[in-house]
Amino acid sequence: MQGHEPGRPPADASQLDDDTLAFARKVFQMARGGETEALTTLLEQGMPANLRNERGDSLLMLASYNGHPDTTTALLERGADPELQNDAGQSPLMGAAFKGDLAIATLLLDHGAQPDGPGRDGKTPLMFAAMFNRVDIVRLLLARGADPFAVDAAGVSALDAAQKMGAADTHALLAALPRQ
Repeated sequence: MQGHEPGRPPADASQLDDDTLAFARKVFQMARGGETEALTTLLEQGMPANLRNERGDSLLMLASYNGHPDTTTALLERGADPELQNDAGQSPLMGAAFKGDLAIATLLLDHGAQPDGPGRDGKTPLMFAAMFNRVDIVRLLLARGADPFAVDAAGVSALDAAQKMGAADTHALLAALPRQ
């Protein structure tokens, strides 16, 4: 198919039959629901680990965002890209930072997610964690090398984002860091 990205459904779903669409929905639900064994079987049979849905959410994004460490690990160990962003420019690590899921964030970082991996708008996982007052995630990202002074495309830093969102704990943590 012309213009078709490997591992991603065609832009025009009418090119797929009903059975294929139903199967794809089931696979994405497996990731969302943490059905590790069933998903692993499909991956071992050749299903692409970086398969993405119509919103660009990868299997890894769905498993990690929904807090399934075993499924997240299975996907990462079978080649899922921890930096693969959805259509909104969000990575799985950004999702874990938003949710405040320390275990998932740690797994993603341990498997190659970049602590400063920016989205299209320049926002980093640290900015998401700071905005939503996720102190443990902020500490983890800083310990893994995230730049607390990075700014997004609008010139907003993690400290600025925390202040704007009223995230007092992460604001205090970031404000206490020595300036470079």
